[in-house]
Amino acid sequence: MLKLIRKRLAYLLLVLLGVSFLVFLMLYFTPGDPVRMMLGESATPEARAELTEKLGLNDPFIVQYFNYVKKIVLHQDLGTSYVTNRPVIKEILNVFPNTVKLATAAIVIAVIVGITLGIISATHQNSLIDNFVMVLALLGTSAPIFWIGILMILLFSVKLGWFPPSGFESIKQMIMPAMALGLQSTSVIARMTRSSMLEVIRMDYVKTARAKGQVEFIVIMKHVFRNALIPIITVIGLQFGSLLGGAMLTEVVFSIPGVGRLMVDSIKQRDFPVVMGSVLFIATCFSIVNLCVDILYAFVDPKVSKD
Repeated sequence: MLKLIRKRLAYLLLVLLGVSFLVFLMLYFTPGDPVRMMLGESATPEARAELTEKLGLNDPFIVQYFNYVKKIVLHQDLGTSYVTNRPVIKEILNVFPNTVKLATAAIVIAVIVGITLGIISATHQNSLIDNFVMVLALLGTSAPIFWIGILMILLFSVKLGWFPPSGFESIKQMIMPAMALGLQSTSVIARMTRSSMLEVIRMDYVKTARAKGQVEFIVIMKHVFRNALIPIITVIGLQFGSLLGGAMLTEVVFSIPGVGRLMVDSIKQRDFPVVMGSVLFIATCFSIVNLCVDILYAFVDPKVSKD
């Protein structure tokens, strides 16, 4: 187990290093002058030159990147926001709980609904129910999140008045954003549950369990679903990590102050330290979720910890 964790942690560091380099490279060549955004159009050339030198924007790319990584490694410092002049980590942690709540609510809905639909579809293969569920899953996977969110606001807020169109302070305000964000994950989990269970349901030990006269519900849940769990857990872990970073559009549509909306606002303002820090923070969370999934494998399937 410890060997598995050390190996995954080493991969995590390499992933974060690669992500930081690619994002830093893209931001370096992104059009726009953060100094102009900070000082305004009326600033003198001398003031712009002084601030550019102070921020180290005159240095070559490799020097800027090395200094950035050094600050993170030695001081755990993601930099300072160009706009608010506050530490980036504080800006992120101030809104991160909202992103976690949104992603958690979405994945709970996706797991409950997705696994239920997947089991129903697998146990009624090639039936009308199976075809109906798979069509719904295909539509859910294909529909963009922002389009779903806008349609939900028009229907449930504007026309029916059931839910508020924005905000994230009450359970009632969380329902629509969580459903909009979790719809694609629901479809993916349903399809994977169905596919994984259909592979297991044809195994000889399932036929043996049925031949012994066990109740069909016990056969499905104990012998089929349990042995189909590993790919399902993989998808759930990946989907939760994706929801943490993919909540951006949902947060913008429903005016939720989260990390995704922070990144969008920071991109508009050319606040590159906040953009860079937010991407690294989400990448770290995604990698930690994957590490937890790998550890969970060892409990579901002991063979994994021996590899």
